[in-house]
Amino acid sequence: MTIVPTPQKPLRKLGFLTIGLFDEADPAAGHESTLQIIELGERLGFDSAWLRHRHFQFGISSPVAVLAAATQRTRRIELGTAVTPLGWENPVRLAEDWATVDVLSGGRLNPGLSVGPPMRWDVVRDALYPDTADAEELGYGRVERLLAAVRGDALTAGAATEGFEAYSDRVQPHAAGLIDRLWYGGGSLRSATWAAEHGMNFLTSSVVFAEESADLDFAETQLSHVRAFRAAHPAGRVSQGLVVIPTDTASPSQAAKYHAFAEKRLPRTREPQGPKRAMFAPDLVGTSAEIAERLYAHAAFREIDEVAFALPFTFDHDDYVQILTDIATRLGPALGWKPAS
Repeated sequence: MTIVPTPQKPLRKLGFLTIGLFDEADPAAGHESTLQIIELGERLGFDSAWLRHRHFQFGISSPVAVLAAATQRTRRIELGTAVTPLGWENPVRLAEDWATVDVLSGGRLNPGLSVGPPMRWDVVRDALYPDTADAEELGYGRVERLLAAVRGDALTAGAATEGFEAYSDRVQPHAAGLIDRLWYGGGSLRSATWAAEHGMNFLTSSVVFAEESADLDFAETQLSHVRAFRAAHPAGRVSQGLVVIPTDTASPSQAAKYHAFAEKRLPRTREPQGPKRAMFAPDLVGTSAEIAERLYAHAAFREIDEVAFALPFTFDHDDYVQILTDIATRLGPALGWKPAS
């Protein structure tokens, strides 16, 4: 029998991340599946559910719209994005959307974001910004504009009444407290430090960047980011998002599919990838006891008390039901977590 090591402190918050795949010929079914998975997460006691953006693909392109729907089908679970690539968004309009969803949810929205040119920038830039692509600020300045809008800073000189119309000089609605629930998704020391210095929370995932470090151990690299963030922002929250697939109640065919999925992705974890030297964490597949043991051996996980485990992006609805149920009823308790009531 595998003995699960005792952690120094129990896992405090347990969440999950999904991409929300759909069939191009029937997109409604995939979106409904995602909403049902979020509802299931709440029933199982998960603390949070997160959606990832997929643009010009067959995954959810508008998490803000799906999360607005989820606010009306849930009452407790926190709802987040992990992450919104800000290069696709107008910061002021996004702040309006986020504030609206936060109001609808009763203060449960946890938006995560990242910066930089959108993926496949050379392909999408003319569709996104046909006249201004070269002039767009796609770095941290774009986040600062968003932070000001969410915080409720005055953005115009337009607070006035004109005829029958009243105008505000800040984004409306103003969602008090939302600014404290903004997350930055980063994989480098620079991003971890920047997020901390600007009072954001920090999302770290199954991808980090080796940068100039000679240490090619994923867990140690991720740990350095966590510690850098906390040194600059001790009160900030940190969440880790590894791919975790328990097999406790999986059928033989499901278990075989899960192991094949992880095996196919394993080669990319052996050395840094691309010019940015991206490092990928291996997917964790096995019984909950086996996964818990591997997590407790993970240097970064040992200093984490919040997670948003990522669901594989190519599985079926029934697979997600089984995986989430095992996480909530077996893996979570093995990590010291208690479901929310």
